[in-house]
Amino acid sequence: MTVHNLLPLSLKENSSEVVQPFLMGCGTKEPKITQLCLAAIQRLMSHEVVSEAAAGNIINMLWQLMENGLEELKLLQTVLVLLTTNTVVHDEVLSKAIVLCFRLHFTKDNITNNTAAATVRQVVTVVFERMVAEDERFKGIVEQPPPVQGNTNRRSVSTLRPSAKDAYMLFQDLCQLVNADAPYWLVGMTEMTRTFGLELLESVLNDFPGVFLQHQEFSFLLKERVCPLVIKLFSPNIKFRQGSSSAASPAPVEKPYFPICMRLLRVVSVLIKHFYSLLVTECEIFLSLLVKFLDGEKPQWLRAVAVESVHRLCVQPHLLRSFCQSYDMKQHSTKVFRDIVNALGSFIQSLFIVPNAGNVAAVGAPAGGSGSGAAFEYRGTWIPLMTVSVQGSAKATYLEMLDKVEPPSIPEGYAMSVAFSALLDLVRGITTMIERELAAEEEAAAEFREAHPDQEWKPQPGENVQKEKMNKPRNVLFVSGAHLVWEEMVNACWCGLLAALSLLLDASTDETATENILKAELTMASLCGRLGLVTPRDAFITAICKASLPPHYALTVLSSNAATLSSKAYSIQGQNVQIISPSSESHQQVVAVGQPLTAQPQGTVVLTAKNIQCMRTLLNLAHCHGAVLGTSWQLVLATLQHLVWILGLKPGVGGALKPGRAVEGPSTVSVFYNLCIELVFIFLSSRYLDDVSLHHLINALCSLSLEAMEMAYGNNKEPSLFAVAKLLETGLVNMDRIEILWRPLTGHLLEVCQHPNSRMREWGAEALTALIKAGLAYKHDPPLAQNQRLQLLLLNPLKELSNVLHADIRQKQLECVLQILQSQGDSLGPGWPLVLGVIGAIRNDQGESLIRTAFQCLQLVVTDFLPTMPCTCLQIVVDVAGSFGLQNQELNISLTSIGLLWNISDYFFQRGEAITQELEREEEALQKQAQEKGETLNRPFHPAPPFDCLWLCLYAKLGELCVDPRPAVRKSAGQTLFSTIAAHGTLLQQPTWHIVVWKVLFQLLDCVRTSSTTADKEKIESGGGNILIHHSRDTAEKQWAETWVLTLAGVARIFNTRRYLLQQLGDFFEAWEVLLNHIQSAALSKNNEVSLAALKSFQEILQIVTPVKDSDKAGDALAAMGVPPVLIDPLSASGPGRPLVRSDSLLERLTRYNGAELQAPPPGEESALEDSALWWSAWNTWYRMGTDSTRPPTGPTEKLSFIPSQPFLTALIQIFPALYQHIKANFSMEDLKKLGVILHGAVSVPISSDASPFILPSYTEAVLTNLQEAVLTALDVLQKAICVGTENLQVMYPAIFEQLLLFVEFSCKPPQYGRMETKHVANAKYNQIQLFAPAEWVALNYVPFAERSLEVVVDLYHKTACHKAVINEKVLQNIIKTLRMPLSLKYACPSESTWKLAVSSLLKVLSIGLPVARQHASSGKFDTMWPELANAFEDFLFTKSLQVFPKFLISTEILPFANFIPKDFVGQIMAMLNKGSIHSQSPSFTEAEIDVRMREEFSKVCFETLLQFSFSNKVSTPQEGYISRMALSVLLKRSQDVLRRYVEDERLSGRCPLPRQQVTEIIFVLKAISTLMDSLKKTQPENVDGNTWAQVIALYPTLVECITCSSSEVSSALKEALGPFKDFMQPPVSKVQNGES
Repeated sequence: MTVHNLLPLSLKENSSEVVQPFLMGCGTKEPKITQLCLAAIQRLMSHEVVSEAAAGNIINMLWQLMENGLEELKLLQTVLVLLTTNTVVHDEVLSKAIVLCFRLHFTKDNITNNTAAATVRQVVTVVFERMVAEDERFKGIVEQPPPVQGNTNRRSVSTLRPSAKDAYMLFQDLCQLVNADAPYWLVGMTEMTRTFGLELLESVLNDFPGVFLQHQEFSFLLKERVCPLVIKLFSPNIKFRQGSSSAASPAPVEKPYFPICMRLLRVVSVLIKHFYSLLVTECEIFLSLLVKFLDGEKPQWLRAVAVESVHRLCVQPHLLRSFCQSYDMKQHSTKVFRDIVNALGSFIQSLFIVPNAGNVAAVGAPAGGSGSGAAFEYRGTWIPLMTVSVQGSAKATYLEMLDKVEPPSIPEGYAMSVAFSALLDLVRGITTMIERELAAEEEAAAEFREAHPDQEWKPQPGENVQKEKMNKPRNVLFVSGAHLVWEEMVNACWCGLLAALSLLLDASTDETATENILKAELTMASLCGRLGLVTPRDAFITAICKASLPPHYALTVLSSNAATLSSKAYSIQGQNVQIISPSSESHQQVVAVGQPLTAQPQGTVVLTAKNIQCMRTLLNLAHCHGAVLGTSWQLVLATLQHLVWILGLKPGVGGALKPGRAVEGPSTVSVFYNLCIELVFIFLSSRYLDDVSLHHLINALCSLSLEAMEMAYGNNKEPSLFAVAKLLETGLVNMDRIEILWRPLTGHLLEVCQHPNSRMREWGAEALTALIKAGLAYKHDPPLAQNQRLQLLLLNPLKELSNVLHADIRQKQLECVLQILQSQGDSLGPGWPLVLGVIGAIRNDQGESLIRTAFQCLQLVVTDFLPTMPCTCLQIVVDVAGSFGLQNQELNISLTSIGLLWNISDYFFQRGEAITQELEREEEALQKQAQEKGETLNRPFHPAPPFDCLWLCLYAKLGELCVDPRPAVRKSAGQTLFSTIAAHGTLLQQPTWHIVVWKVLFQLLDCVRTSSTTADKEKIESGGGNILIHHSRDTAEKQWAETWVLTLAGVARIFNTRRYLLQQLGDFFEAWEVLLNHIQSAALSKNNEVSLAALKSFQEILQIVTPVKDSDKAGDALAAMGVPPVLIDPLSASGPGRPLVRSDSLLERLTRYNGAELQAPPPGEESALEDSALWWSAWNTWYRMGTDSTRPPTGPTEKLSFIPSQPFLTALIQIFPALYQHIKANFSMEDLKKLGVILHGAVSVPISSDASPFILPSYTEAVLTNLQEAVLTALDVLQKAICVGTENLQVMYPAIFEQLLLFVEFSCKPPQYGRMETKHVANAKYNQIQLFAPAEWVALNYVPFAERSLEVVVDLYHKTACHKAVINEKVLQNIIKTLRMPLSLKYACPSESTWKLAVSSLLKVLSIGLPVARQHASSGKFDTMWPELANAFEDFLFTKSLQVFPKFLISTEILPFANFIPKDFVGQIMAMLNKGSIHSQSPSFTEAEIDVRMREEFSKVCFETLLQFSFSNKVSTPQEGYISRMALSVLLKRSQDVLRRYVEDERLSGRCPLPRQQVTEIIFVLKAISTLMDSLKKTQPENVDGNTWAQVIALYPTLVECITCSSSEVSSALKEALGPFKDFMQPPVSKVQNGES
């Protein structure tokens, strides 16, 4: 075993001797021997038994063989074995071995050459591997290398270990050789090629980068030798311009040489890849050169290898990042990274713009028929696309052509393909790298936040970033500057990338290529978005958007964006990158044809498969990268909107899009279907966006929608609804955080709802209502019931919709409300005011159907939801119901809403307790708030308790409806108002009644009064449709009259039924006055219906006895016993109207409210006084009504204003008796006078000729009208009251007489009503004429009335003749005076009965009155009566037509009592008898026979009476004698007159006989004279006055004159008369005797 081990050792020690024979064998140069020896040496070497010295000997021997050119391959093999199996060969030996290999490389034999080349490569590798191994051995020992001094290599080598030194020397000489300088170490080199040298350099640099990086000596070599060498060798390439004439330059320019150039680029690639950190400055130069080589003026092959080199860089993102950090981010440094990208871009552009020969394609088919594959085509240039490398690796073709000496011909499209791959790899690399780092940063941030939730995370600065990042992708230490680097990288490259990618996208004809380009643009856009770089992000997105749309499609958003980009020129060292606008009309499959979305209609546009592919990318962008889009949502959505429009997709339910028109072909259908689905997904994915991104999305949709709205203005073209539909979709998806987007979302949709284009606003409303419904239905957390703010937020837009004027929108709004009520009505809670506000926001200009829908909602609310809503909303319900009553579009709704108000009042009534409690709680809270703010609580009807306020609001609303312009509404509202107050008024507290009276009832009366008095008197033709209007309602005035009547009656009824309650209010008297005032103004209104009704109301409030308390008698009993009335059994106390179902009576309520027992006012003085004040107030009102209504018109009759009707006057007068009962105690003479004026006035009022047939009695019967009856009744009541009244009352009798006598006069002289002309109705003969007379006004037939009055007078006089007042006031005289008129008119009276009655009345009165007069003769109170009486007799007796005068009155009542009667009265009577006793001829000859006979009769009677008193034998008193004398003297005078007249007439008549009555008269006179003579004879002479004798004698001559008469009857009478005169024939006596007579 030991022997076995020792053998190689001893062999090695003695190897020189062992090897020697073999060396000598080789020296023989005998081929076979040499071969054997070499084999043996190789065996020894392989057993590692060769020492250093032996190795040297072997090498020397091999060198000789080499020089002799023997066994070259074996030599190479031997050298290789020697160097690889052990490390004994060093220094010069090693260099000699290497030179040997080099020398063999340059032999003439090809095989040898190639083998030698391979050997050299291997040997070089071995040298460096030894160094690496050596370093490994000494790894643990740290030595301080001495500083490198100066530039001398010799010195620096000394510090190196042996293997390192060899490597150093070798590498240094390689550089020398390539630079065509003599080597230092490789002595004996004869020749060397640059290409081989460069290859060796490249392999060393590539395989052993560590050596150069760890050893300063080697780094120094790199910097000082390699780089300058490379730059020097590049110079021919740099200076060379293809196609430039060499004559231009003074020295001939060296042409670029492909093998060198290509190898140099490889070296540069290695240098940049491995030693960038050492050679920052040098790399800048290399990269700039590389960029230059891409220039269009360089040879094709050079550009190809350069682009391959660039590709190699592009797959190393970390390297690119380093470039960016080292150059682009440093001031005053070349922007290398940007230049590389831009160079690539301009390279690609140049390929299209400056095509090489043979690349110009025929415009039709591509050249070479290779059009089947992928290619780019742009403006006629067709460039095929090849597969050049696997994605992410740069597999070069021309950089690997180490065997080619001549530049290869580059196939068409190769450079483009490489550049394309380079671009894609660049984008992919950068984006992947940055995104990975971003993700790691976000992860670290998240971890930090979890650990320290209260602190803010900041990236930590870290050292040696690259290494960290390369070696440890996780737990990266973050550099605060990392973001800056990323941003710089993107900023540097995006322009060039975008220019290139856009051009390629436009030129691409291959789906895969297009997809790759789009993906690159997409990832760049997303990355820019994540880094917050808005401009580049928008630029990439714009590019995708443009590509999605048809070429030259005008879309403002995009073009404005592109303009801002192209205004920036990006120069690449003198070259400009233009952002090329798409232009290709490429041969793409057409997928869809549609209309462009523009304001002006244009032709159709075509969408190709590529457009759709781009659209897909856009959808993908929106779907996956929505969070980073920010403001560029606008671009994306605008483009999608246009595409959707061109494709004809229309929104459906929920905002999802559906194909709007038929699509052809299965492929197209699936395209459409997929697009629709993807579009939906975009908006579905919005739920994963953060709040800010979501806002960006919403804003973009809103501004898009604004544009669509702009476009839709002024035309009825179908608008684009994309944005609105998508807003809806987004809202529905994000319901869980709806609060943050609700305002912008709904704010915009509200604007849409106001758009004039109907389709547009319809969708706006659709979207808005759908969102609101969804929002309310969504199960929020916390639920809406607990989140009032959210609920109100959701409902608010619904309210805002009320401001929109378009009916269709309001319809949608109301339908939405209806649906909300049906689905969520129970849970609206605080949302009720809003909902009710919407229902109530109706206006008259909105049309019926809207109002009807709104009303349906209201009906639903009132029937189903009153109990569920907060009580504070009840008032709103009342207001809303009221507003439906007031709308004028649909009468039925108005009427029904009044019904709803009634239902609401019922609800209040039934739920009163609960409502009161809730309202009072609410009130307390409000009160508290108000106090905190220092404000006063402001609500309607404030001081009243809240529940009462609710009632007052209801009443006030009904009150408003009571003055609606439509009569039906007024009527219904009025009835409801008064019924409600009647039925539920008991619930109100007492002070509230004050408000009811003053603010509700009186206010209503005021309004009604005003409206009625100003209402139009124009006739209304018909009530709309075919409804006829009754004549009593055919003017607005008449319709208002009805309202007035209803209202007044209602208020009066309340005053009547609630009198007890109202009287307890402090100001009942004022209220009473106001009510009376209203009654008065109604009574005096010019409308019969109103005035009559006013009187009815007046009667109603007057017929009241003091009302009984609301509680029963039982209550009084209890109260008397001292039990508080609260304990009264409620059932015994039910208020008027409905019985109270409640368990508390009014009294109980009042007691509870007021806290003290309410008692009826004591029946003592106060109440009596108060009552009388009320009654007197009523009397004053009655007096004013009477005065004003019966005052005759003063002006001319044409302007006749108004004449009250008979029923009115009747009712007015009929009120008096009842009223009088209450005021009689203080009724004074003054009042009586007032009454008289009214009665007189009332009776004087004429009636309208239209009404006369109904009021005037038929003329055959004499009947009083009701009015006349009433007047007499009033007087009757008065006189009866006076009768039983006190003495001071009886003073009023004369006034009553006076009044009655006035009425009596009417029989002959009907009263005048102002200056009115009336036709008088007299007795029956005028009947017919009257009824058809054209007069407007007819005076009544006053005869029956006057006659009845007369009877009353007689009757009353009968009772009161002896009454002091009657005597003092000369009543009798007045009666006589009054009767003179009918007596004097006699037959001229309007009615025959009148004067007969007058006569009989006069006789009755005188029969009573004359005894009284005689009795009081001395007092002189009757002195004035006698002449009146005489005049009456005379007027009556000596009218045209005579009537038998009952002589017994004069003969029994007057003459016998002459001594009590004034002389002159007796004289008058005598004269009258005288006058009557003589016939006087009537001037008329046509008088009827009967008259004559009557006249004779009359004369006889007169005469006889005269005679009777002339010779009364029983002269018992001087007074009687005086009457006789008087009578005689009258008789004689009368006879004288008759005789004289007869004589004259006889003379004048000639032959004609005189009228019979005259003859009769004269005969009568003559007979009387003879009778007188006889009487005188019989009388005692002392009884006969001397004058009488004288008168008798004086007759004689007249008698003598009569002798000539022709009538025999007269003659015989004359004979008898003349006979007695013989007694007077005496002789004359002396004068003295007769002196005294």
